[in-house]
Amino acid sequence: MNRPWDVDERPPDPPPDDTGPNDTAAEVDGAGRPIGRRIVLGMLGLGAIGVIFGKQLQNAQSNVLDPVVRNDPTGLSNLLPAVDRFRYYNVASSEPERTIADYQLTVGGLVDRPMTFRYADLQAMPQTDLIKDFQCVTGWRVPQVHWSGVALPDLLDHVGVKSGATAVQFTSFDGVYTESLTLAQAGRRDIIVALTMLGAPVSRDHGGPVRLYVAPMYGYKSCKWLGGITLANHVTPGYWEDEGYDVDAWVGKSNGRSDDAPTS
Repeated sequence: MNRPWDVDERPPDPPPDDTGPNDTAAEVDGAGRPIGRRIVLGMLGLGAIGVIFGKQLQNAQSNVLDPVVRNDPTGLSNLLPAVDRFRYYNVASSEPERTIADYQLTVGGLVDRPMTFRYADLQAMPQTDLIKDFQCVTGWRVPQVHWSGVALPDLLDHVGVKSGATAVQFTSFDGVYTESLTLAQAGRRDIIVALTMLGAPVSRDHGGPVRLYVAPMYGYKSCKWLGGITLANHVTPGYWEDEGYDVDAWVGKSNGRSDDAPTS
């Protein structure tokens, strides 16, 4: 489901089709009426004005454009700058949902003490606060996001990592999404199992109630709807890496994006 006015990582652009330059079939609104290129160009113009003149105009712009975006099945509205805003993307066929009351995180594989953590268990552990940017590999960035949760190395110390482990694998409870890090990468304290973001519990749309946040890497490494962590003896490429994204997704040093400033 693609709701680009809201929350999180956006996928790669789809490959070009073979429609001709005069084919407007893709430019339709929610009622099946052509949107028209003038409207699309006008939307782009409003987006550019919002970038230039700041947040007050950006908010007014959002009030005007959100109804168009909500009824745009074509994705053309993704061309609008998402200044200081998350975008939403979900690779599964439905939106996963767990409440704080029924949430569980299983940690296993090459560990001394396989464990299942409930939300309250994670809350009871020492919390790490971060204020870091979130950078999507497609170019948009949300600056100075406040994150809080359990530092990943603290969680790994709690279960005990066996000597043969060299990688950490992550699975989403959406049943589809996966990610991984090397064990050395997972030892960084700017990688957390996040319980809060933006000053509130992580919402479902943001990947809650618990998600991964990997500060120094592009957003696709920050697994949403985190359901499982497995210690393994090899790195397994994640969902988007199987589609060609870099496994080591350092911001500004991977995926051909040397122009992005580091986020950590």
